[in-house]
Amino acid sequence: MRISEVARRAGVTTKTVRYYESLGLINPARLANGYRDYSEHDARMVGEARELNRLGIPVERTRPFLECLADGRAHADDCPSSLAAYRDAIDELTLRIEALSTRRSALSRLLREAAYRNSLADRPVIEGNIVSHLTQLPADLPVPEDDGAAAHLPGQVVPDIELHDTAGGIVALRALGAGRSIVYCYPLTGRPDTDLPEGWDNIPGARGCTSEACDFRDHHGDLKAAGATHVFGLSSQSTAYQKEVADRLRLPFPMVSDTGFRLAAALDLPTFEAGGVVLYKRITLVVRDGVIEHVFYPVFPPDKHARQVLRWLRDNPM
Repeated sequence: MRISEVARRAGVTTKTVRYYESLGLINPARLANGYRDYSEHDARMVGEARELNRLGIPVERTRPFLECLADGRAHADDCPSSLAAYRDAIDELTLRIEALSTRRSALSRLLREAAYRNSLADRPVIEGNIVSHLTQLPADLPVPEDDGAAAHLPGQVVPDIELHDTAGGIVALRALGAGRSIVYCYPLTGRPDTDLPEGWDNIPGARGCTSEACDFRDHHGDLKAAGATHVFGLSSQSTAYQKEVADRLRLPFPMVSDTGFRLAAALDLPTFEAGGVVLYKRITLVVRDGVIEHVFYPVFPPDKHARQVLRWLRDNPM
């Protein structure tokens, strides 16, 4: 057969076929007119070499496999030399993976050190640094509109579910006790070493989770004095993820993890999708004696929301 047919069958270029021939991996016959006449065996040898090369074995080191076929074996790896070539390739890949893992770990460490260097809550905000990126909101953030997704909530009984918090305990929402509890649901707190979802700033109500948490932190004492028995931040992030945020921002209240959206399912709370991930929309529940007394929705601006809740508590004393 002609070289073009061999290339088509093996899924390579004619130049690749010639290269394999230059290495002596195939030896086509010659016709009387001098043209090469490739056999079915040649086509199979080219195909085998290509597949092995796709697995990371250099073409030059496929010879043991091709010689195994040339000896009449049914498979290119039926010979001890082929198995040895497999082991050599695996050993080489293992060394490369270990080296890459070491480099990746070093780069991750440097990224984390650089990202967190100025991210502690008691550090001053410097223009353009990581703190500014996470806590300072753009002036042109889109304002979320009231889509009616919270109209059914006032007066509803809080579901009897238990969720883990960053204090190492379990929050039983039905059993928060007497008085008012503030449960503010938020989408996703950013981290200094992790990018926010693409287009985050353009999603109404998405940006501002860190600044919202800081506002609740800074006014936590005032909220307690105004009658809030408990304050919780709740999101669909894991407890480990939330704990990093709680420790970094020095939050005086626990964050609650609802990875399974159990509260959302029980109360039909609004959610949205960003970056292929479902997240809570920003909404705050005022729970009194196991019943939702008041709802803040939509929440805007997030960096002043704790003060909005504080004003409501003062205007509506128990």
